[in-house]
Amino acid sequence: MMTSKLKPDPIGTPEAVLGSRAVAQSVAAPLTRAAIFLVATVNPGVDNRAALRGFCGDVAALLRAVEFRDLEAGLSCVVGFGSDAWDRLFGPPRPAELHVFREIRAGARHAVSTPGDLLFHIRAKRMDLCFELAMQIMARLGDAVSPVDEVHGFRYFDDRDLLGFVDGTENPRGQAVSNAVLVGEEDAAFAGGSYVIVQKYLHDLDAWNALPTETQERIIGRTKLSDIELDDSIKPTSAHSALTTIVEDGKEIKILRDNMPFGRAAHGEFGTYFIGYSRSPRTIEQMLENMFIGRPPGNYDRLLDFSRAVTGSLFFAPSVTFLEAIGEDPPAPAAVDGPLSSPRKSDGSLGIGSLKGEIPHE
Repeated sequence: MMTSKLKPDPIGTPEAVLGSRAVAQSVAAPLTRAAIFLVATVNPGVDNRAALRGFCGDVAALLRAVEFRDLEAGLSCVVGFGSDAWDRLFGPPRPAELHVFREIRAGARHAVSTPGDLLFHIRAKRMDLCFELAMQIMARLGDAVSPVDEVHGFRYFDDRDLLGFVDGTENPRGQAVSNAVLVGEEDAAFAGGSYVIVQKYLHDLDAWNALPTETQERIIGRTKLSDIELDDSIKPTSAHSALTTIVEDGKEIKILRDNMPFGRAAHGEFGTYFIGYSRSPRTIEQMLENMFIGRPPGNYDRLLDFSRAVTGSLFFAPSVTFLEAIGEDPPAPAAVDGPLSSPRKSDGSLGIGSLKGEIPHE
């Protein structure tokens, strides 16, 4: 889906210190061959909340223990928290723009909002290291959480997705990475954190592969073999690359993507796991509105005729400094005990079936 990849760059690694304030999680870790995307909810109970807060201080040690098996494999893990989980685990203050993922409906196109209190984005050159860390994390959390979704991503040939196109060239590089994805003085209490949106897309490859290559290229906005962006004179305004370009005051607003293909060949399941990091979730939300609703409305991303979103969640990945401080600080007693991600209306949902009327919800 929304394409781009980052070339190896040290900015955003756990060692990158943002002034004297905070140490960022590894949101901008270099490209890897394998990844695990693990989403879970936190089970009710004061003990479970305490277990999660204690885990925040332990996750770095778990990572170091597994990483030591192969220091050249580039193992990393980003931990994110959903809106409901944040309130119950940490209370105020909270990141200024953290909210439940806003679903979008536009005719048959639907960006769904699905439960998610915790996100673990685990990356390495070797899947066995990713798997080992995922096992250690789940063993450490035990009955405190319930898994919602687990996707094992893999690098496909020369960074292509299962649609056959190179998945990325336009991510920011160098200092621009930090500027694009890390919260700064606009929310100083959470400087060094990053907003994360994830979506799991499933593709109808039979229908897609039946299209002529030229038609596919016009849908994506790039050439299939050489990955060159189509000239504006021939690229449709509905092309995926056009709709996911956000410009404000004459300047393109970047996000950081680390999408991965996944699938089960015997089950006919083929997909792309979209994960986008941003300084503000509004940038990715605007991309999704452009894709699903259209810019202008009706001029939507034709890739959605062949790909459908089956999950959608928004998280905040706080700084390592925040996680370590939380791990040392005992939780305050909660006034109400209950599940963190209970079924409810997603705030700010966009009901676009006819572009007017009632806002539908799952």
